[in-house]
Amino acid sequence: MFKNQLLTLILLFLSKPFFAQPLEFKLLSCNSQTNPMAIEGQHPLLSWMVKAEGFNRSQTAYQVLVASEMELLKDENADLWNSGKVISSQSTHVKYRGDKLLPTQKYWWKVKIWDEKGNASDWSAANSFETGLMEDANWGNAKWISLSKDTRSSEYRFRDYKTGGMKEPIKLTSQAVGYFRNVIDAEKEIKSARAYICGLGYYELYINGEKTGDHVLDPAPSNYDKQAYYVTYDVTQQIKTGKNSIGIILGNGFYGQNISWKRDPESENDLSYGAPAARLIIKVTYEDNSQDEFYSDEHWKNSTGPIVFDNVYGGDTYDARFEINGWNTLDFNDRKWTKVKTISPKLNKVSANQMPPIRKLKELKPQRVFKSVKGNWIVDFGQNIAGWVKINVKEKKGQVINITPTEALTQSGEDIYPGSTGGGANGMPQLFTYICKGKGLESWEPKFSYHGFRYAEITGVSTKPDAQMIKAVLVATDVEQQGSFLCSDPLLNKMDTISKWTIVDNLHGIPEDCPHREKCGWLGDAHAFCEYALYNYELGNFYKKYMEDIRTQRKIVDGNNKSGEKFRVPTMIAPGKRTSTIAKLDWGIAAIYLPWYNYVYYGDSSIVKEYYEDMKELTNYYLTFKNEKGIIDNGMGDWCPPRWDRKRNPLAMECHPVVSANAYFYDILGIMEAFATMNKDAAFEAKMKEEQESLFKAFNAEYLQSIPMAPHLWYGSQTATVMALQFGMVPDEKVETVVDGLAYNIVAVKGGHHATGIHGNRYIYTVLNKYGKAGLAHKILTTPTFPSQTYVMNYGFTTWPERQFFWEDMEGLSNSLNHPMHSGFAAYFFESLGGIKTDYNTAGYKEFTVNPVFQKEITETTVNVPTPYGNIFNSWHMTQESFSMELEVPFNTKAKLVLAAEELKSLKVNDEEWLRYQQENKIKLVNNSIVILGSGTYKIKYTK
Repeated sequence: MFKNQLLTLILLFLSKPFFAQPLEFKLLSCNSQTNPMAIEGQHPLLSWMVKAEGFNRSQTAYQVLVASEMELLKDENADLWNSGKVISSQSTHVKYRGDKLLPTQKYWWKVKIWDEKGNASDWSAANSFETGLMEDANWGNAKWISLSKDTRSSEYRFRDYKTGGMKEPIKLTSQAVGYFRNVIDAEKEIKSARAYICGLGYYELYINGEKTGDHVLDPAPSNYDKQAYYVTYDVTQQIKTGKNSIGIILGNGFYGQNISWKRDPESENDLSYGAPAARLIIKVTYEDNSQDEFYSDEHWKNSTGPIVFDNVYGGDTYDARFEINGWNTLDFNDRKWTKVKTISPKLNKVSANQMPPIRKLKELKPQRVFKSVKGNWIVDFGQNIAGWVKINVKEKKGQVINITPTEALTQSGEDIYPGSTGGGANGMPQLFTYICKGKGLESWEPKFSYHGFRYAEITGVSTKPDAQMIKAVLVATDVEQQGSFLCSDPLLNKMDTISKWTIVDNLHGIPEDCPHREKCGWLGDAHAFCEYALYNYELGNFYKKYMEDIRTQRKIVDGNNKSGEKFRVPTMIAPGKRTSTIAKLDWGIAAIYLPWYNYVYYGDSSIVKEYYEDMKELTNYYLTFKNEKGIIDNGMGDWCPPRWDRKRNPLAMECHPVVSANAYFYDILGIMEAFATMNKDAAFEAKMKEEQESLFKAFNAEYLQSIPMAPHLWYGSQTATVMALQFGMVPDEKVETVVDGLAYNIVAVKGGHHATGIHGNRYIYTVLNKYGKAGLAHKILTTPTFPSQTYVMNYGFTTWPERQFFWEDMEGLSNSLNHPMHSGFAAYFFESLGGIKTDYNTAGYKEFTVNPVFQKEITETTVNVPTPYGNIFNSWHMTQESFSMELEVPFNTKAKLVLAAEELKSLKVNDEEWLRYQQENKIKLVNNSIVILGSGTYKIKYTK
């Protein structure tokens, strides 16, 4: 018997490829989502992430099956698509090419691959994707419902409104929050149920008294008249056989915001798109596979309720005396409620939301509580965040509790200072107000507004606030953090933490400039921090949505050459009605940079093809500003350099706006040349090449100059010089003297400090590291005096402030203290200290460079860099005698490790001498300096 078992095992072993190592599918995704519920379009993009033991592992072929039922995948007879064996290493963004997909259907798919030796994997587990409504007709009989009558009677429904130009405040109220309800009857046993809801204004959906999902501040802001978004919920567990109560609370959000930023306080709908409205359809599939639909229509009823004021800038007022107990339950008697109003709002398109929702991400407890000089309680949560506060109080009926969140205290630290967030610009300070009902312990948190704050002044409570009474709630788009940075210098680690906080605080469906007084998607800010954000977070669908905001915000304008040609051009802000003028060059190019970064970091060319004509038109528009010297005469400037104040000291912007804008445009011309190649547009490709060569000559003729009393060249400012070096605009033979000119200005003129705003600061540390000045980069960052990052941290900021001021000289801290445009520089931690940079020619980290720059001040660095293939892990340690590195290269990718000739002499890879390891593993060496490593975990060592 034992011999038979042994023979069986031997035969089984021989039937497998010799030494075949298993391939394990770690993650399958569709349109960069796991088992999504509402994709749209006929060609979803399928990706898979694989873990494989060993070295130099890669994919050589794949086969994908897609079926309408999971059972049809089992026998490999998929009814929608069988790709067959496709000889390809592509494992990301594989386009579905099967039969037509139908709306609101669930589809199943799986994949298998073949490795570098031709060995096949097992099939992956089956994953799914569901299609959304796809077309407006699939909303069926669902109608837009809106509040029929404003019945608010609370005296607290009004707020003071006063902008800086007004002598006295006036009383204004928001559009009323609507409470809507209906009862539906599901007649049979339920197999599955989906709710599709679009709110024009923030909303919450309830089924049988329970809130649906964990989203808040839905939907993401957009140009609602052109593009609105619906959200899909799996409500299978909420819908019961028989009668069910459906409820909706509908606030204003950005859609119904009709108060803040009004030029004329007496006008009614200056910045509002109209009265908030919602449309809902619930599709139910019964166990017998029959289907039913329930929807919003004229049979619903509505009322006002306890939210008596809401404005996304001004805050919420909740009068608990007007609570409607059980309003969203089956047993509620709605006899006194009135019929809803059905309306036809002005909008062009409603699409499924594809990006992560906004959620409550974290709660913060008070770190310190003290009384101000006015006798009011002030709570310090220890961290500047975006969101709101939640309270638990026990006070008498009618007691008014006011909570004023702010970012700063007065210089004495004895009171709140609302100067960075107050209402001088938008007309209303942020204020959360709760009026007690007087029935025991009462709990409340806002629903339809958010704010940026670290401190909160609270009045109207009879006991000292503590963690049981009040907490701060971080509220932001729930993007997944996948990247990380850590090094031996705690100052840099703290900068990385602050940079991340500043970004997360400003993600609320768009990349904001700040989370309090403006909450606007300024285009220049968006591209300034994009690369650092992509090193840390999954943002592919986030930026695709924002590109749609930019597209729908465009305006038709004339070119600058009086040719009569019209162009569709972005504005400075997207989306929303609080917009501004046509985008200056260095802001508008976000519409090109964001697709470029999305392609470079994710390898997804779909966004490039989707927006190619838009980007081409924008490039041609800016070319109409070319003057007789060949310079593009357009630009906004290197925003917020040290001590610059556009009102009090506009000349302090050391780099002229046109200079930095032209440096950017040079880079953009190269990107557009690459995009033209991708789109097989040979004529435009040639044009971009010619224009870039022309701008190179013009830029150097106009701006390259000698430095008085120094044997160096530069471009007239730190920012211009940094950008010229970053984008390859310096003639090869003059690079060394230009680098020396930059260093001379930093050290001899500026005393070891930067003089850059958001554009120059993004690249200055990367450039200095690239050109042998790593120590100087570290010095600029860590010198404790103004205006370094360390100076900012030492002052106590936990997010990056908008302006670079000498804060001690100010009466109070004005301007925003939470601006992510200043986080862009921290990409240097990953691309220079971590040394990880994707190869533009094999985008999405299919191939990437590993080339950390060492400086004596940093002895070790560890980075995790997220890629579509899995995380790249790089951890290095340096001593006076030796260097060691642990490097993890994901399956199906290659790393290009850059080493000097001296380093190769003593190099060991996985404890083997380099030459032996190279021969045994057939490792390529390119140009005697670049070691090509396939997938696997490597221990790299050499002596100095």
